[in-house]
Amino acid sequence: MAVEKPRKPTAAERAKAAADAKKVIARNKKALHDYSIEEVFEAGVVLTGTEVKALRAGRASLVDGWVEIDGGEAWLHGVNIPEYAQGTWTNHAPKRKRKLLLHHGEIAKLWQRTREKGLTVVPLELYFVNGRVKVEIALARGKAEWDKRETLRRRQDDLEARRAMREANKR
Repeated sequence: MAVEKPRKPTAAERAKAAADAKKVIARNKKALHDYSIEEVFEAGVVLTGTEVKALRAGRASLVDGWVEIDGGEAWLHGVNIPEYAQGTWTNHAPKRKRKLLLHHGEIAKLWQRTREKGLTVVPLELYFVNGRVKVEIALARGKAEWDKRETLRRRQDDLEARRAMREANKR
């Protein structure tokens, strides 16, 4: 009984895997600090041509972004996609509101949950998948100042414990 060796992927298969991979454009680290995340959704974004080109150059900021549900549609506000350097009069406004592509059920769920006190929807990550721009949005609850400090303290303690374990394992 012959055992087959695992087949090496061809150049085309490697290129397809690389194109299908998630290429992160921007992350909102501040949101992870300021909010506790309850639920995460992936949404498509309606963009113009110059916006896509600016994103391919790796330029965007999610720090001031938020999501609003208006008339059964989800809109991304406050996200800064700078103007495309080679753009002409067709260039976009950097902080315009952008429509999000979500299922009706997801929009209804977000609308219902944001009516609760303390819940909001914030963007976490902007990335390319299969050549399309996607945004990861999260239903989030704001943290109190003491809670933010506690999270930082816990993260610092974990880091110190890992360093100590690494040093102990080296000896």
